Amino acid sequence: MILTSESVTEGHPDKVCDIISDSILDEALKQDRMSRVACETFATRGFIVVGGEITTKANLKISNIVRKTLKRIGYDNEELGLNYETVGILTAVQPQSPDIALGVDEKDNHEEGAGDQGIMVGYATNETKEMIPLPTLLANRLTQRLTEVRKKGILSYLGPDGKSQVSVEYENGKAKRITNIVIATQHRRNVSIKRLRKDVYEKVIKPVCSKLIDKKTRIVINGTGRFVIGGPQADTGLTGRKIVVDNYGPTVPVGGGCFSGKDPTKVDRSAAYMARYIAKNIVKAGLCDKCQVTLSYAIGVAEPTSLNINCFGTNKIDEDKIKKAVVKVFPLKPKDIIKILDLRRPIYSRTAAYGHFGRAGFPWEKTDKAKALRKEIGI
Repeated sequence: MILTSESVTEGHPDKVCDIISDSILDEALKQDRMSRVACETFATRGFIVVGGEITTKANLKISNIVRKTLKRIGYDNEELGLNYETVGILTAVQPQSPDIALGVDEKDNHEEGAGDQGIMVGYATNETKEMIPLPTLLANRLTQRLTEVRKKGILSYLGPDGKSQVSVEYENGKAKRITNIVIATQHRRNVSIKRLRKDVYEKVIKPVCSKLIDKKTRIVINGTGRFVIGGPQADTGLTGRKIVVDNYGPTVPVGGGCFSGKDPTKVDRSAAYMARYIAKNIVKAGLCDKCQVTLSYAIGVAEPTSLNINCFGTNKIDEDKIKKAVVKVFPLKPKDIIKILDLRRPIYSRTAAYGHFGRAGFPWEKTDKAKALRKEIGI
């Protein structure tokens, strides 16, 4: 079996939009922890549009946030497709619908409900120490490395836009070798394709993938031979268009909702983080080798409408027992999720590129409930 995953850099037009949306969310939460944010961004040639529903006491200077974000990503030159100083910016923001707020606001006879309906999926596997599928881990590390060598000046001629794709061959369920690596990276006009391919292989691919590369591994770097025009000048970007990249790769289903630009009352985001937290602790507890946790919610209702645990036959304990332990150890109401994971903080722009899972420093990556799960089950 060959499994493939892809990733994109922070300068990819869709990721530019995700990061802008999350940067606006972060600024709102920084000034007002109770902000309600559903922020969408659209990026095209020389133009950024920000729209959505924001209810907050924060004084948001959205144009300034957009420009600072573009500068941080590295879009500071028209040659690269976008210049943070000259880009046109249009904003169209209104408060959250009062009909939605009815279901989320906590009142005398109504506890805080989910900010939307939906299905959320969490996953963990002991295949890697980060507990995400190896192809996804490698694809994300390649795009992170592309950004690192650009920003540190190791390969200063690279542009912000880029993509990776990794195919891993499995034998008896274990990763055996990498069959294919694909890299597409934006670059300045004055670099030859020969030099770029050599540099990217030596400085990006080898440090990340060398242990699984062999003589038969096929490597494609900038397959067209040229990638000068990039970012929103080459492709229109939208918030929420890379949801598989944001999650676990194509081998794990996604609920369908995106994360970026949404405050934690939106269970699309917060419950997906909780599902990951649960799955990771189940695997860490040694109850199974891989685990998928699926939650669903109804707008305005606090209790989830479903909870399912799938261990894919790798469980050492009956799945029903695991599920009962999960219900005891992990509160699943939106208000409790927000409190347990401390989600009313400006942490979200850091999540917006290179995957929301498998990176240290986020509360849903902790495995502090593993012992509690084992105790609840009685092992």
